[in-house]
Amino acid sequence: MVSQPPRLLHLSLAGYNPRSMIAHLRGRLFSKSPNQAIVECAGVGYDVTISVATYSALPGEGVEASLHVFTHVREDQIALFGFSEMQEKRLFEKLLTISGIGPKLAITVLSGISADRLVTAIRGGDHGTLTKIPGIGKKTAERVVLELKDKLDDLAVAIPESGGTAAYHGPAGDDALSALVNLGYPRPVAQKAIEAVLAKSSEAGSDFETLFRAAMQAIR
Repeated sequence: MVSQPPRLLHLSLAGYNPRSMIAHLRGRLFSKSPNQAIVECAGVGYDVTISVATYSALPGEGVEASLHVFTHVREDQIALFGFSEMQEKRLFEKLLTISGIGPKLAITVLSGISADRLVTAIRGGDHGTLTKIPGIGKKTAERVVLELKDKLDDLAVAIPESGGTAAYHGPAGDDALSALVNLGYPRPVAQKAIEAVLAKSSEAGSDFETLFRAAMQAIR
């Protein structure tokens, strides 16, 4: 029997009820990419924007998955952002308090650096590490450190050391290329960076998250 695609839910403000804010989803993982997941719940597919870390943590397609969700209300649309760990969601919410950082940039930040390294960089005032993340310039890095430096003590304890060890089985190079292009890097530049990383360490090709972040460093 062929599995039918779910009815994709496009949330809008029409008939919006603040009490119906989505905070968590559990259902069949219909599809996933480095930036997006579609979770089917009762025949309805929820389109969720995700980080690279969450993508790596998700199971294979067709398997039950759960996501902590941040619901972002815009003027004409409601967008969902999903996280495999509650700590990552909390860090995402902290980033949104910074002037100039919206949900898409916050997701880019969490894709560009592991959560534990991000917390360490902010608490340590490491502007150099922060400015290596796409979309984070010197002024934004300074604001992030100034406003969050003393507000992440609980996250520094709660977030586990990841070290890029999340297992990934599949064409890591293709997924890393797709993720880099979706973040705004020109395809030839992204391809060259991935090839440079693999030339130094063929083992990097077996882990998507490791390859993706190493390629971002190579581009910088």
